[in-house]
Amino acid sequence: MSRKKQYFGKETKKAFHNFPLSISSAPLEHIYAVVEIKKAAALANKDGGYLSPERTEHIVEACDEIISGAFDDQFTLPVIQGGAGTSIHMNVNEVIATRATELSGGACAVHPNDHVNMHQSTNDVMPSALRICSIRLLKELVDELRSLSSTMKKQAKKYSKTIKLGRTHTQDAVPITVGQEFTSYAFIIDRNGKKLKEVLPYLYELNMGGTAVGNSINAPALFVKGFYHHLETITNLPMKKAGNLMSLTSSAADFVHICGLLVMTAADISKIANDIRFLSSGPKGGIGEIVLEELQAGSSIMPGKVNPIIPELVNQLYYLVLGRYVALVQATEHAHLELDIMFPTIAEAVLTSLKTLAEGVLLFNTKCFATLQVNKNRSRELLDKTTAFATLFTPTYGYDTVSRCVHEAIQKGKTFKQVMIEEKIVSAKEFERVVSAYSHK
Repeated sequence: MSRKKQYFGKETKKAFHNFPLSISSAPLEHIYAVVEIKKAAALANKDGGYLSPERTEHIVEACDEIISGAFDDQFTLPVIQGGAGTSIHMNVNEVIATRATELSGGACAVHPNDHVNMHQSTNDVMPSALRICSIRLLKELVDELRSLSSTMKKQAKKYSKTIKLGRTHTQDAVPITVGQEFTSYAFIIDRNGKKLKEVLPYLYELNMGGTAVGNSINAPALFVKGFYHHLETITNLPMKKAGNLMSLTSSAADFVHICGLLVMTAADISKIANDIRFLSSGPKGGIGEIVLEELQAGSSIMPGKVNPIIPELVNQLYYLVLGRYVALVQATEHAHLELDIMFPTIAEAVLTSLKTLAEGVLLFNTKCFATLQVNKNRSRELLDKTTAFATLFTPTYGYDTVSRCVHEAIQKGKTFKQVMIEEKIVSAKEFERVVSAYSHK
């Protein structure tokens, strides 16, 4: 600890002893969301006459300090533990209580359970906090996707008339333009962003006020009503009470929905990253249509080698997001009776996937797509060596005639253009006119 005083209490210390795991701590985004809930609860309890104004004042001040980051070193429990998140929840309660008591000068003792946790339970606080921070991280991811799409569209416009070889099954297919290819990437990203935004209404629904199992035991109606009013003000989010609190206490299916969309998004981005790796292969022994910025040495033994490190990073983030999705689905299915007891795994999977995917999209945007260049000469060279132009001439000269020229080009080791001109089917000028007309569509 960087701070001499420990603000957490005995329950947090027990958790450190019980779960000595060398894994990451609970994300601070989640901690802050729990603290926002505590602040809203304190104000609601004061409004209902359940908590004294003095205690409320000190709890609220302590919450504001924690949200500002002043007590980050007090929240270092491992993200995975038994107890459905109780350890992390108690950690927050204890730090708030200790600091609130300290702020009162010792004149007003604040208890972590009796006061900070009044009318609440781990089972409604922790998943509600997860929904709050998931909304924020999801919006950040959507913003990064929008920025990536914008970069792709700019590159598409820059290379809108650059004609190249389109490929299917990694085989020569038909002529396309770089603009068409990059525009399709942008639309893929846009569709994923739209799908992610569509999940937000489900996240706005909370089970706060349900307490232990969702039947609102020990949670007065007056407290619950006041809580949602204060929470909306504190978070600036349209959070609302779910139609059935017990359903959200026992099921985490909404988080499966989110992570399923994250897997789909990551898979699409990884597919694009694979394309970039494929098209930038070489530079001499591969395709070499795309040139990536040299970010670092690609080898400790091969001088001058450059690796596609950012696309490779994007591929690996997809693997991680997919793996966490599998863990999350298992944790959701193992919800027993009235409670999803595997909540820590769910929280880790959702938050880590949201954060790392947003970071990966940012890097793919700024360190790959924004800086890549298209080798126009190489693109046309590879296209000319193929028979892909044949498709453009079929409507005018017929399948059989064009097919004969294709076979002759392959057999004699000539280009399709050469054969078409030698056979006097088209002139060189007419050939280029057809190609140019296609690239300017």
